[in-house]
Amino acid sequence: MLRFVRNWKALFLLSLLYVGCGDAVCTSRRCLAEMLIEKGLLSQPQTENCTHVIKVPFIEYQTLAVDTKNLRLISRLQARIEWLDPELKWNTADYDYKDVVLPIEKVWTPEILVTNGIVSTMNHNSKDLLVLSDGTLRHSVVINAEVNCEVNLFNYPFAFDSCPVAVQSWSDTGCGSKLVITKVHSPDGSQGDWQTESVELQNKSDSRQYILVNLRIKPTNPFVTLLMPSILILLADMVSFALPLGGGERNCFKVTLVLSFTVFLNILNDILPGDSSCSPIIRTHFCICLVLLVFSMLVSLVLTRLAKDGSLIFCCGSKGTVPDNTEVKAEVSVVQISSPEEDGGMLKRVVNFLEAIDADTLKKDRDLKFANNLDKIFFWFYSIGGTIYFIAMIIVMVQYRCVVNHFEFWY
Repeated sequence: MLRFVRNWKALFLLSLLYVGCGDAVCTSRRCLAEMLIEKGLLSQPQTENCTHVIKVPFIEYQTLAVDTKNLRLISRLQARIEWLDPELKWNTADYDYKDVVLPIEKVWTPEILVTNGIVSTMNHNSKDLLVLSDGTLRHSVVINAEVNCEVNLFNYPFAFDSCPVAVQSWSDTGCGSKLVITKVHSPDGSQGDWQTESVELQNKSDSRQYILVNLRIKPTNPFVTLLMPSILILLADMVSFALPLGGGERNCFKVTLVLSFTVFLNILNDILPGDSSCSPIIRTHFCICLVLLVFSMLVSLVLTRLAKDGSLIFCCGSKGTVPDNTEVKAEVSVVQISSPEEDGGMLKRVVNFLEAIDADTLKKDRDLKFANNLDKIFFWFYSIGGTIYFIAMIIVMVQYRCVVNHFEFWY
């Protein structure tokens, strides 16, 4: 009987040893992950104050494009996030691991949005996340946002402005989440025609944080394609005053310049930025250039008329002029001179005719000289005024600042 009892004790101890060995096998890192997955914690951690803190140690900001036609800023943000879920922690005495990897669809993950984004999507940078033994979860997300930013384009093509990108969680009131952003960095500041000079983390209140993106357009391409052609066309119009008033070369050249500039504006209609509260002054600049070209063409036409006829009245001819097609008929062969009186009358008529031609020639010379003097005066006024206008316009484009309220989305 005593031997039988001893055998049962041995079997009991062996069973305990077997159970202990089975438990030791389930202490691997993967078994730890399966144990945490079986909890099925898919809801937000909710503490007594019902507000969960989401830490964002680092955000990498990048400007993808600036849509000047629709006034939108297209951005990409890659953020590292951390949050605490006390129910996902474990005892390191049972599982001797400091961290473990879990699939993102098996646990709750916070949602980060762009408040002033017309389109804002958050994608996970990986299908897995890291869980620490104290219940801290670490993950990385990518946010693509299209922000409605009324960029100050008054100074275009020397435009510069700052656009806010407001970042928040799905809800910052009640049982929501509170973002705590630590650092923002922009690795590459050059994209297309726009350059991101700097990014700054600022806030209007504890729950209203935003990234202030300082933008500046690269003026080389717009200056060459927009401003330079207008300057060269007006310069060619000024040089055209070297052509003589007589003939139609100057007038034809000026008409060609006006038509060329009109076609140039039609081609650039889709390239010019859209209207906003600070409308681009380059539109006004092109309008003034077109007015100057047309005014110069009209003045040239009027001076050509003045040099030819000596009159600005188009409805009637000038007085005292001899038509160009006047023919002097040689009537000596058919006229019989009967007396010295008739011979004297004929000579008097010839003298009067020649004097009229001389007077008309002198009058045309005076009209041409007067028109040339007016042409020179207009040329100097036009050249000096055009130069002063271009200098003043470039100064305004570079230095004037039009103020835009970028925070109308917060009310």
